[in-house]
Order: sequence, then structure tokens, then C-alpha cells
Amino acid sequence: MKEFIISIDAGTTSNRSILFDLRGKPVYSSQKEFTQYFPKSGWVEHNPEEIWRTTVKTLKDVIQKAKRLNGKILTIGITNQRETTVLWDKKTGKPVYNAIVWQDRRQEDYCKNLRKQNKENMIFNKTGLLIDSYFSGTKIKWILDNIPKAKQLMNKKQLMFGTIDSFLIWRLTRGSVHATDATNASRTMIFNITTNKWDDAILKILKIKKHILPIVKDCADNYGQTHSSITGKSIPINGVVGDQQSATIGQCCFEPGSLKSTYGTGAFVLLNTGNKKIYSTNRLLTTIAYRIRGKTTYAMEGSIFVAGAGVQWLRDRMKFIKKAPETEKIVNSLKGNNGIYLVPAFTGLGAPYWNANSRGVLSGITRDTNPKEIIRATIESVAYQTYDLFEAMKHDGLRPRIVKVDGGMVMNNWFSQFLSDVVNVKVLRPDVQETTAAGAAFMAGLKIGVYKSLKDISKNWHLNRKFSPKMKSINRKKLIKGWSKAIERALIN
Repeated sequence: MKEFIISIDAGTTSNRSILFDLRGKPVYSSQKEFTQYFPKSGWVEHNPEEIWRTTVKTLKDVIQKAKRLNGKILTIGITNQRETTVLWDKKTGKPVYNAIVWQDRRQEDYCKNLRKQNKENMIFNKTGLLIDSYFSGTKIKWILDNIPKAKQLMNKKQLMFGTIDSFLIWRLTRGSVHATDATNASRTMIFNITTNKWDDAILKILKIKKHILPIVKDCADNYGQTHSSITGKSIPINGVVGDQQSATIGQCCFEPGSLKSTYGTGAFVLLNTGNKKIYSTNRLLTTIAYRIRGKTTYAMEGSIFVAGAGVQWLRDRMKFIKKAPETEKIVNSLKGNNGIYLVPAFTGLGAPYWNANSRGVLSGITRDTNPKEIIRATIESVAYQTYDLFEAMKHDGLRPRIVKVDGGMVMNNWFSQFLSDVVNVKVLRPDVQETTAAGAAFMAGLKIGVYKSLKDISKNWHLNRKFSPKMKSINRKKLIKGWSKAIERALIN
């Protein structure tokens, strides 16, 4: 009988369940998109019930496929969009408000006040994070302050908080497990990454009571069993990792200094720093890469808010394309960018700028500018933003030599080559593109003994294609100079 591991990949725009064989190869995938809500400028929400429905639908689909293949499902791993926040009623299981998404900026004024109170250094030293509405803590506070039922339930010890992983675990186990893993906890701005515990001092500042928080476990751990009413047979859940850390595991970046960059809705660069916490002086984040058998491995991270979301904007809002893959042919048809730059600050700018008030800037346009050039500028912007992150890492004394890439955008060969040209390092694209989902599957497999060690997991990584810098230095400098001017315009806002 064939043996499989299921990975639930709860993303920002869709949920997927993927059936992996024990070599880390995807056998079958089921995907469902869900609705994005934008109630006000800078606000982004999801319906937690729709997230749940799409998850269950894809999970059941994959279980049925495993049956048709006469296979046995050994375990489930979960990876998820990080920071996105759900509060729900412990008794009814119903959310008290929509999920507030990681991209949401509504708490920027509150964050400004915290900075004025000189809380930034204390929070940065404890959590590795800057004070920003990106993180879960400020989102929890907004719901408690603005939804009367939430505060009432908290005072009655009937309220529960979770990032999407916790919410799904609680639902899948029919309320028997309220847990998260160390990587997701490290993105909340209320978790001390040195003590590996929820931080009482920060909770007091945000007026969040500890009893609403989940238990924090290792990435490879026991997260209970799915209820048989949902999955037919009960299946153990043994791996949970936030999506960017999961991609780091899926890319087998287990050595200090190894680096991956994922190009999904946003783009996220993670550099493994081993058992050392390296605090950036250039506004990058210190975070937990993974925690296994109680041992914490740290990473430095740079976050770009808009990568694939820019392509989605071209498709859904601007109607310039019908499908994302069309962009490769379009950018290939142009000889250059004609001096046109797009800064996609649709919900502010992430690292290293952390400017929540910035908005998108399209510069260099003339009467001759056409949609093709705007499409190219959107694709190029992701490489330029990655360059900014690499420069910040260099100033922190860390010099990336090779970057492993994944995510939907890197299937565009033009983009992967342009990225290598702009950041001036080799870009390695793996054979298996589902690295985020694979990371959670690897953690689940590690817990139950399918994989004996991280070294054992590394045997499953194989190269698809390598991209080396080809651009002349003078051309690279000219393009980056144009980008820098465009960024300056965006930062004025």
C-alpha cells in the first residue's frame, strides 16, 4: 500500500490540500480561492467560515484521491498565512469578527502611539519585530476595542485567539486542541522569542488576557487528531509551520547562512542564522525559523507586502491580463522598461522602509506608455524590492551568495533571470515548486519517524534550474537608481 502525507496550505488568496509521497513529491493537489474583503483603504479581511469551508472541501478531495490510489494517509501538516488574526467563541465556535489579514493597516495610528511611548526597543528586543499593524497583537487589540462581544467573551473566559493554523486545528479536532507552533507565535508581537513564552509585559500593554492564547508547540509535534466526522477516519496532525518558515524548511535551508525567497502574494526573504538571534540595525526582523525537539533555530527576515498580489491587481483590477502566466510573454516582448517604475505600496511598504502611509507610485509615464510597460514595471518591482532587502542584510554584515526561490512568480523564467541580474547573485529554482506545503509535510513526517533528521529531509531537494547574473554593472546601477527615485516619491506620502 502506498503511503502519503497531506499538507494543508492555508494561503492568503486560496486554500489548498496537497498529497505528498514520502520523497516530498506532490501527487495530487486540490485548491479553492476565497473572497478578499477591502472594507476601507488599507483594510483587508477574510471570512473565517469561508476559509474553513474551502479547507474542508480541498481536504476531503485529497482524501478521496488517496483512496482511489489505494493509499494510506499517515499524517497531516498545516502551513498558513501568518499574522492573520481570528477571535472566536469557545462555546459556539463562531468567529466574533472577520479574520483581519496580515496586509491590514488599520492599527497604524495605535502603533504610532506605542512608538511615541518609546516601546519599540523593548518590543523589538523581546519579539524581534518592529511595532507595526502587520503583526497579530495589534489586530487582536482592534477587535477587543471595537467589537463589544469580543471583550465580553474575553472577560467570561470564553474567547479564543488564533492565527489561521490554530483556527483550523481547533475546528479539525472539534475543539479539543487549541494550539499553535513557535513560528506562528513569533509573528504575533506578543511572543518572547528568547524565553519561548507569551510575554506578560506586552500583553499588559495591549490589554490582552493570556487565557485567550493557544499553547505553543514545536513545528514537529502532536496537534491532536482530525475528527472522524470531518475526514472519515481520524488522522493525526503532526506538523505546523507558518508559511515562510515552512518554505525555508521545504527549501532545506538548514545551515546558518542559507537563504530562501518566496514569491507568493507577498515576497519574503529568510536567512537562517542558526541558534543565534541577530538583531538588524536596518529594520529587518528577527524571527524563529523553526523549533524542533525544543531547540530553536532563528532567522532574519525581510517582508515585501506586494509580489504576486501585483500580478493579481493587473488581472482583476486593471484587466490588463486574463491569466498570470501571460506576463512572461509580455515582458519578453519589450526591450527595456522605458524608464517606467511601479512602487506597489498598495497597503504601505514593508521592509526595510516600514512605511504604512505610503501608497503606490507609477513614475516615468508619457503619452506613449502602454499596459505592457506597466505590466513589466509591476514584475520588475518585485526584484527591486528584493534588492532593497539584500542591501539591508549586507549592511547588517550578512552577504547572500545564493538564493533559493519558490512561489508562483518564479515559474516566470524572465522574472527569475531579472531577479538574478538585479540582486547580482545566483538564483536556484527547485524541482518541486510546492516548497511551502512540503515544509509542513516534512515536519509532520519528522514527528512520526518517516524522516530521521533534517539531513534526511535534505535528500529530497533537487535543482530544477539555475539563473546566474548576466546584466552589465552599468545597466544594473542605472535601473536601481531609477527605482531609488521612485521609492523616494512613494515615501513622501
